[in-house]
Amino acid sequence: MSSIMLLSGSPSPTSRTAAVLDRLGAHFRSQDHEVHQVGVRDLPPEALLAAQAQHPRIAEATDLLAESDGLVIATPVYKAAYSGLLKAFLDLLPQYALAGKTILPLATGGSTAHVLAIDYALRPVLTSMGAAHVLPGYFLLDQAITRTEHGADLDPDTETPLMSVVAAFTDALRDRDRVGVR
Repeated sequence: MSSIMLLSGSPSPTSRTAAVLDRLGAHFRSQDHEVHQVGVRDLPPEALLAAQAQHPRIAEATDLLAESDGLVIATPVYKAAYSGLLKAFLDLLPQYALAGKTILPLATGGSTAHVLAIDYALRPVLTSMGAAHVLPGYFLLDQAITRTEHGADLDPDTETPLMSVVAAFTDALRDRDRVGVR
């Protein structure tokens, strides 16, 4: 099976964004995918802000990304864009760090007014970094997510379409594996 990195760009210790990734991590593991979760908030802030790409913890996260076939990148929406914390991490990566990767962008936010942040803020960056396939993303309203000790409970009107885009992501990874893309 494929190797998947789950990358949370949320700065919050009680992040709904990270909770959704916890839930998806369990789903991917149940399908025998190798899963690596990285919360950018858990990386050393001084290394992120000083652009110290060689810092051991930053280098480890970068290596996990390089070894992954797919990336689920999730961010809360702030000021109609992805988080500054996520931006700091993406800025440390090599220009084509996402070359050959299949990517599912996710965003969380308090209002549907932010739904286009994926397509107008995040997607261009992911594409410019060489992503092979950026799937249509999915936006989750904060009110549809309830944090639990094992991840997140989702409102059924949110869970069903989310799992549909997740299925498209795993299908794209399977197709990629079938044609031998590495």
